[in-house]
Formats: sequence, structure tokens, C-alpha cells
Amino acid sequence: MIEGRLVNLRAQEMTDAERMHRWVNDREVTRHLNTRYPWSLAAEEAFLRQRTGAPPAFNDLSFAIETKDGTHIGSCGLHEVSPEDRQATLGIMIGEKQYWSKGYGSDAVETLLRFAFEEMDLHRIELTVFSWNQRAIASYRKCGFVEEVRRRQARYSGGEYTDILVMGVFREEWQAGQGAAPELRAVEAAP
Repeated sequence: MIEGRLVNLRAQEMTDAERMHRWVNDREVTRHLNTRYPWSLAAEEAFLRQRTGAPPAFNDLSFAIETKDGTHIGSCGLHEVSPEDRQATLGIMIGEKQYWSKGYGSDAVETLLRFAFEEMDLHRIELTVFSWNQRAIASYRKCGFVEEVRRRQARYSGGEYTDILVMGVFREEWQAGQGAAPELRAVEAAP
């Protein structure tokens, strides 16, 4: 288990399947993700079986996000990890909506970044986010991410096109932000 301030990151288990199936079929949750189509429970179970049936691999890590009292609220991971380039793509989903906007997602990202930089010796982490998702963008900025690329009108959903932002953070940038109080980092990162 990887311990954060508000959350712990643990291995995903087959017992997570029903919750994750509910989340990936909730349009309010998936509108923030690249997931477009409904998933069957069998598909979710097959996905989890693949993830849980083998030891974790350096190039693709997934974790369940739990509150300190053990409530499973989402998942996160480091994907497309390149050992040569020392970089990865971060993904996160807080599926339990009552935990949105309360710092759990930011803590999960901070915890995952600490693991990526201090344990995996990575140099750069990137992620993508829809330009309208200001709550997520603020959270990522608080964690040290900066906008690197704007892919204009790259996603069509709900009858309109939206931009996709590519955000990244280097280990040195993340380490520099660790000395500032979270409130100060948020103010410094604001546009």
C-alpha cells in the first residue's frame, strides 16, 4: 500500500469490479474520461482479471484509491511507462461523486507522483484533460503540472468539439513545489 495524506493507493482486486462497473457506466463520471461507450460487467471483470492476474509491471501500473477508512472511491495509474525516457502517462478517476472537490483526487495524484519520482525514478509525468474541466486543471496545477500542449477541438462529445490539454511535470518541478504549503502552491500555479 502507498500512503497519502487523505488516501491510500492499493492493488486493484476482483472485488472492485462491481463498483468500477458502476463508475464507468455513470455518464457524469465518464464525461471527464476518454471512455465513450458503456461497459458490461463481464468486460470490467475481464479488464480487472488481466490487471490482477499477474504481478505489477513497471510499464503499466494501476491502483485502487481508498480513503483512510478503507472506502474504495476510484482508481489511478501510471501507463505507457518508458524506462529509457523515464516518463509515464498518469490517469485518475474518482468514481464516488460525493468525494469530488474535497481534495481526495489531488492527494491521490500527489501520492502517485511521489511514488513515480521517488520509487520508480521517473523524470517526467504527463496527463491529458478536457479544457472545460477547470476543477481537474486546478487540481493538476496544484500538484505541479503545467500546460504543455493544447490539442484544439480534439474531442467530439455532447454535440460539440472541445480542446484537450496535455499537462506535464518534471521531477525537479514537483520537488520544488514540495517545500511550499499546498495553499501557496495553488496560488502560485493559478493563471
